[in-house]
Amino acid sequence: MSVSPFKTPPLEWIRAFEAAARCGSFTAAAAETGLTQSAISQRIGQLEKQLGTNLFFRRARAIELTVDGEAWLPHVRLALTTLRDSSEALFGSGRGQMAISASQSIIELWLLPRLERLGRIAEGQLSIQTMVLGAHEADVDDVIRIRYGAGDWPHDHKLKLFSEKIAPLASPELAGREGHWTDWPRIACSGSRPGWNSWATRFGIATTPVPHLRFDTFLSALGAARAGMGVILASLPLCERDIREGRLVRLSDETMDHHESYWAIAGSDAIARSQWSELVKVLA
Repeated sequence: MSVSPFKTPPLEWIRAFEAAARCGSFTAAAAETGLTQSAISQRIGQLEKQLGTNLFFRRARAIELTVDGEAWLPHVRLALTTLRDSSEALFGSGRGQMAISASQSIIELWLLPRLERLGRIAEGQLSIQTMVLGAHEADVDDVIRIRYGAGDWPHDHKLKLFSEKIAPLASPELAGREGHWTDWPRIACSGSRPGWNSWATRFGIATTPVPHLRFDTFLSALGAARAGMGVILASLPLCERDIREGRLVRLSDETMDHHESYWAIAGSDAIARSQWSELVKVLA
């Protein structure tokens, strides 16, 4: 008795299965793929019939992968990823442009020193967009975004630029004055980075003097510190060049670590996988 050869299911059925497994419901998979819920359900039903096994348990308000579904899912994801990457490598000639959104501080202190190499990765036009003050959203679109946080964004690509380390810095002129630096004028900057109260609690110094200058951007606060107008609690990775070239000096050997930092995040529409690999080498 001859055995019929296995027939590979249509790609749209397989895509429906992967989307439903990832989203946890037929409704969510439909919203993501632009299909109706009934279309997703129908495609998965046809797929199960051809494979001769159930891939999901249908619950009242949710779905759950069966043992066969769980076993097959990693292979499906690998196959879809391989298909996308090979298509991009063979038929994609580069996107021709790349857009990065970041704060002005990151643009000047982290991106500009790497601009030439970033331009080569873009393979065309490189657009640097200044993040609007207070706009900390991170849409999954065609823009690479650099945001401050814990890295819990739903993006395909994520890279932590550095581990955040904070210490007091001042200009060489201010550092040369008499007295202890904890008595000198302080500069504050609003935002997610820990400030003077956190430093005082961590290392047991006085909360006074109260900062006499307060800025809403790190770059502005850093400029005031360079001009000798006070002591700033600064990100050591961002100020590495200032310290190396003598524009700022460390006032304490103590360092405050912080669990948040800057992350580069991007969806698949923002950058090709091969370009992302190159971007990681430049930004990290």
